[in-house]
Amino acid sequence: MSETTVPVTPLAPTPTSSLKTRGRGARISLGALQIVLGLFYAFASALPKLIAHPSAAEAFDELGWGSTGMYLIGALELAGGLALLVPLLSSVAAVALGALMVGAFVVNVTVVHGPYVATPLILILPLALIAWARRDRTTELVRWVRRRA
Repeated sequence: MSETTVPVTPLAPTPTSSLKTRGRGARISLGALQIVLGLFYAFASALPKLIAHPSAAEAFDELGWGSTGMYLIGALELAGGLALLVPLLSSVAAVALGALMVGAFVVNVTVVHGPYVATPLILILPLALIAWARRDRTTELVRWVRRRA
């Protein structure tokens, strides 16, 4: 008789498992989501504000924030969109853009009362997914900053 051993594999992922242990499809999908959101924030959201498109200028004038607020929000969206495309910054960028979307939701609900109230909430969901899935990048970023200091 011969003895046979069966490899034991855990049923649940270990707490230290990250996106690296997930499938190739999940990594590709998350990367594609980051690219799409990064391009959305850079071009569809930030660009109209940074070129002072009349629709953006009008909206910020109605809020009483003027061109300064418009350019500031546009610059933050552009920086966040580009940072989503940088692997080391992706998690931090997703958190920052998520915070910006919370602010946009509050302004939409309390001041604007416009038809796009749900848009910031919809954008928070994929940003939260990116922040969570890329959380190991935040640890890498902190280590890198500490080494430089």
